[in-house]
Amino acid sequence: MLLVGTFAGHAGRYQTIQSAVNAARAGDWVLVAPGDYHETADMTGPASEYVSSGGFGGVYIAKSNLHLRGMNRDSVIVDGTKPGTGACSASAGRQNYGRIGGGGKPDGRNGIVVWQADDVSIDNLTVCNFLAGTAASGNEIWWNGGAGSGTIGLHRYSGSYLTATSTFFGTENSAAQYGIFSSNASGPAAWTTTYASNFNDSAMYVGACLQVCDITIDRAWMEYSALGYSGTNSGGAIVIENSQFDLNKDGLDTNTQIAGDPPAPQNGACSKNAISSITHTHSCWVFEHNNVHDNNNPNVPAAGSASAGPVGTGMTLSGGRNDTVRDNTFANNGAWGILFVPYPDSGTPSLGQTCAGTGGVQLAGLGCVYDPESDALVHNTFTHNGYFGNPANVDFGQITISAHEPQNCYAANTYPDGSAPANLETLQPTCGPLTSAANTGGPLLTQVLCDTGFGTCPAGAHYPTPTGVVMHPLPKNLPTMPNPCAGIPANPWCAGGKPI
Repeated sequence: MLLVGTFAGHAGRYQTIQSAVNAARAGDWVLVAPGDYHETADMTGPASEYVSSGGFGGVYIAKSNLHLRGMNRDSVIVDGTKPGTGACSASAGRQNYGRIGGGGKPDGRNGIVVWQADDVSIDNLTVCNFLAGTAASGNEIWWNGGAGSGTIGLHRYSGSYLTATSTFFGTENSAAQYGIFSSNASGPAAWTTTYASNFNDSAMYVGACLQVCDITIDRAWMEYSALGYSGTNSGGAIVIENSQFDLNKDGLDTNTQIAGDPPAPQNGACSKNAISSITHTHSCWVFEHNNVHDNNNPNVPAAGSASAGPVGTGMTLSGGRNDTVRDNTFANNGAWGILFVPYPDSGTPSLGQTCAGTGGVQLAGLGCVYDPESDALVHNTFTHNGYFGNPANVDFGQITISAHEPQNCYAANTYPDGSAPANLETLQPTCGPLTSAANTGGPLLTQVLCDTGFGTCPAGAHYPTPTGVVMHPLPKNLPTMPNPCAGIPANPWCAGGKPI
């Protein structure tokens, strides 16, 4: 055990988390007492050669089989602001934008970064106000296997009782981007009892994991962000369950993209053509038993492709394949409960990928377009969605641009506000058969283009527009780990397996 800070009158050997991490060996535990920790490994250590890949952080963990745990979720704070004021200061003068990098501009900062290290767990703490710059930055907690590499560089990880937020917004260029984040990492992995808010990309993200993501996300609560969850090119076994997504611009978006987080596509098919024990199909990407409501918020930070998330939408499945959405509640999302839509990507393909080679179709003016294919929407309950009242604002909608692709399927949903195209459950009850024609849902395509900003709005269309970014405080009484001493070696802060 390596103890950081002072708990119940017993001083640990270390005063910073990074000093304990530096002293730790494989298998060690770093236990952190309540306090406001202004960690600066990214500022005081040698400049990282991996700044373009996000290989730097206030706390930097590059050792496998390490376990970092706070004694209290709310009061153990890894703080990106300058010391000298209260925790997670919202004052502009207290923000720390990181080292000055190329072009004389700040690199930005990351909070806790696990860099290409296997079997690292992080539990029971809060991270705040690590802001973006010109490097890969602005991320609060990041298991990073080598962003942009197209390879898996990190295996087996977990996090629980984690909070990530930002209290400060200056511009989109410096805003915090991701809350709880993994990329180029494979499981088995688990995130349990997490909360994140106020991010200009997504509060939670899993991406670039080569269809071997193998993560279960349970009891997450994601709010006040451009996207509550985002997952680019992430597939294989991903289970998101028992979670809440609310008050975002778009509650969730999983997508295929050729210009970032390679390789494309996003594909939820089970590895090695296996059958899921949950769906009893070949789909291992499962979104179930979640509450997706009131995602109508235009006044969130929003940048890049995340800013195109359609406001008023509970969930958007953009060019994804073999994904299953079942047994959820979608309520009070003003535009749509859920959309299955194409993802158009006009960016430069990364790592030599080609549009045709990744299952896309090159279309003039749109770039490489990926339709949603073989996705299932079953046994969901929809309540009071589509109340903005524009044409084709309904419970669920589908747009496909090309024909002769495996169709999506819809069954046993409760959807009083209808579908677009109409009667999707009757027309497409079974996943997999090849479609005979494209289907843009009548007015649905025009309305989605309007809401996302990709197209001109028709006369009379009305969707919420931003009036100014609003940063929201953390909720009161987020649950802390019931017993932070459970399962760890004996130490001066724990007696009989419980805190002293």
